[in-house]
Parts: sequence; structure tokens; C-alpha cells
Amino acid sequence: MGQTHALSGALVWLGAVPLLGQERLLGEHAITLSPAQLLAGAVVCAGAALLPDIDHHNGRIANTYGPITKDMCKWIGKLAGGHRQATHSIVFAVLMGLAMDWLATEFVYGWWAALFVIVGFGLRGIGLDFEGREPQSALADCAVAALAVYLMHDLDMSFVGFAVALGCLAHVAGDCLTPRGCPVFWPMRWRVEIPVIPRTDGKVERWVVMPLLTLGVAILTMRSVLGEIAARWLTEG
Repeated sequence: MGQTHALSGALVWLGAVPLLGQERLLGEHAITLSPAQLLAGAVVCAGAALLPDIDHHNGRIANTYGPITKDMCKWIGKLAGGHRQATHSIVFAVLMGLAMDWLATEFVYGWWAALFVIVGFGLRGIGLDFEGREPQSALADCAVAALAVYLMHDLDMSFVGFAVALGCLAHVAGDCLTPRGCPVFWPMRWRVEIPVIPRTDGKVERWVVMPLLTLGVAILTMRSVLGEIAARWLTEG
């Protein structure tokens, strides 16, 4: 479900941040993040963890911005071959990461528009809406997403390619743990399926997976915050 995907995106981002700064792993692509960038990356990655579901014409995120996103999801679903097809793959995650990196570094206004959509998806995914009430939910998503764009507009967003790709991959990995799995290596048709979660939105997801993800996000957030404080104390003290 949306909450699980958003939490998994934030968790993957917070867990990957130390690795993203390793030059021996990423070479010239290694990045050093400020606390503000780290937090922004968590928001972007959590929202991007809903992106693969843009192939679902009647999914939760399809209603994010009313008929605009509903029609967009309908047509993307047709192009992708249906739900859990092309958009649930490594190829899609990489392409989204590259596209968002290009927008953030070369066409900032386009990136702001993409960020507006990504944050809106994340909000709808975690359930910050008025259940069954439109257009109130869409207007609330617009307001909060616009505020997020405003707060982030001065940040160096050169890290977003990583955040978006990781968010998409977190979604795909999560869906592989449910029945039907995903065509991870699309365009190959073979589906990866390890159904340890027997039913979407079932007891295992609600009472085991979501609490564990929430705990993981809290622990890694504290680690990042305390790590920053410790580093500042060591350098300044």
C-alpha cells in the first residue's frame, strides 16, 4: 500500500546516504549532503517510491490532482502494458533517475513541476488526504506540495537522480514480496516473486511490515541527526 511504499522509500534513502558519499564506490558521482539536503532527499525518495504506480488508472495516486493525474495514469498504464508491467522494473527506475537528474541540473522549472507531482504522490500515498472527498483532497495536496517546492527551491538538488531511482527500486522490491511480483528485468517477461507478504493491505503488511519500516526510519533519522551533531562537535570543539 501507499504508506508502506513511502516508508520504504524514506528508509532506503536514509540507509543509502552514507554509501552515496563513498568516492571509492561512486567516483566523481559521490555526493556530500547537508542536513537540509538529507531531509529533502528523504521526502523526494518517499514520493518517488509511489512513481511506479502511475500505471494504475484507479490507484490511490491516480486521484492526487484530480482528472489530470487520473488521465495521466490511464494513458501511462496503456503504454506500459498494464499494472505492474514496464513501470515496475529496473529500466524504469534508472530512466526516472536520469530524467529527474537532468531536470534538476539543466531545467530547474521543469524539476519544480516534477517535484510538485512527486510530493503530491507521496502525500496521497501516506494517506494525508480526506478519504473519499474530492476536490478537497486534491486541493490539500496542491497546497502542501507547493509549500514543499517553495521550501526546497534554493537547495542544490543534484542528488535527486539517486533519490528518485532508489525510491522506484524500493517500490519494485516491495511489490516483489507480494503475489504476482514484478517484471524486474523488463522488457524480459520473467517476474520476480517472493510472496512473503501473502496479501496487500493484509495483517502482515499492517502489523509487521509497516511498524518495522517506521522503526527503521526513526532509527536512521536519529543516526543521521546525531551523526551530524557529533561531526560538528568534533570539528568545532
